[in-house]
Amino acid sequence: MNRKRVLIAGAGGMGSAVGLLLRELGGFEVDLFVGDSDGHRAAAAAAWIREGSAHPGEVRAFHLPAASTSPDLEQALEASDLLLDCLPGREAPRMARLALRHRLHYANLTEHVRETDEVIELAAGSEQGFVLQTGLAPGFINVLANGLFQRFCREHRVTTAEEVRMRVGALTTTARPPHYYGFTWSSIGVATEYVEPATVIREGTRTTRPSLSDRETILIQGVLYEEALTSGGAADLPQVLAGRVNRLDYKTLRYPGHYAWVQSILDEAPPGVDRADYLLRRMEQEVPSVDDDLVTTYAAVEGRAADGTLRRLEDARVIHPRRIGARTLKGLHLLDSRLDVMSDRIGHRLHGDRRVAADRHLADVDLPARAAMNIAIGPDAHAQPRRI
Repeated sequence: MNRKRVLIAGAGGMGSAVGLLLRELGGFEVDLFVGDSDGHRAAAAAAWIREGSAHPGEVRAFHLPAASTSPDLEQALEASDLLLDCLPGREAPRMARLALRHRLHYANLTEHVRETDEVIELAAGSEQGFVLQTGLAPGFINVLANGLFQRFCREHRVTTAEEVRMRVGALTTTARPPHYYGFTWSSIGVATEYVEPATVIREGTRTTRPSLSDRETILIQGVLYEEALTSGGAADLPQVLAGRVNRLDYKTLRYPGHYAWVQSILDEAPPGVDRADYLLRRMEQEVPSVDDDLVTTYAAVEGRAADGTLRRLEDARVIHPRRIGARTLKGLHLLDSRLDVMSDRIGHRLHGDRRVAADRHLADVDLPARAAMNIAIGPDAHAQPRRI
């Protein structure tokens, strides 16, 4: 069996989960090099992966300097085929440069827009695969939404649609005031997506809207959520589908009351301060980290069929923690780690900007889910709140 060699940059929850999933579900033998700026955390993550899986393969920890390089990092890079970047999004250009220099394939999970655009420029002309924004949002939800759009066009014999909606919430199983929230993933990522502008399609044209705007409520499998525009989750679908849909956006799902609390904090930010940094510091002081989680996703495509009937095709899922090997992984880790880049197809079916072709993994998503529903829409279908 062909053995793969993967360098995982970042030994937090996501890096650890990805390492375990590669060993347990990859369908191949894999050697892992787990790096972090905290050497003790890297060693703990390597042991957690190794002891959580009975599959063969080396799992080696190393110190990944916060800046520049080191002999341990260079050795790990030379021994690897792929650099899997699980660091905060601000590190993506640095990690991409390392991958380019050592001729490694590169994949990341970040929702950061500016850093993603920088990596795209760096990767231009590279012979290696650069598979960007392969997490939950961006990533999974874009694959799902674009797959629904392509199916909608095929089944209804059209080339355009009125609207594409993408909704994701990485949430706790319970929520308490005043924030109605708990951290189940990176606090840095949460603060960033609440402050940076969101890329959307309005009236067929790609544009931006302020994050936390366009708030609405929606019922998904009997639970009421609040949704608002946030940054990064739409990935490149606004670019890909501009001119083919009249309206497209990504919104983050939260329990009612959360966004009002966030807005109250942002309103208190002193003039001239970095709003994302201010929000991050306040949230880390007041919001607990929570292990129990669930992930709710919703994607929908709506428009007129060839016969003029208004139709909607939609997919709603609620994902709970699941046993993988000897460990129980969060719902977030299960979806954020759906990478298929280690097969022989790596580097194929990428867009011109070297991101994953947006319908690539739709057919092999194996998480428990409702089948997508294809329904005719009645005259009162848009009454608020919507129920899915």
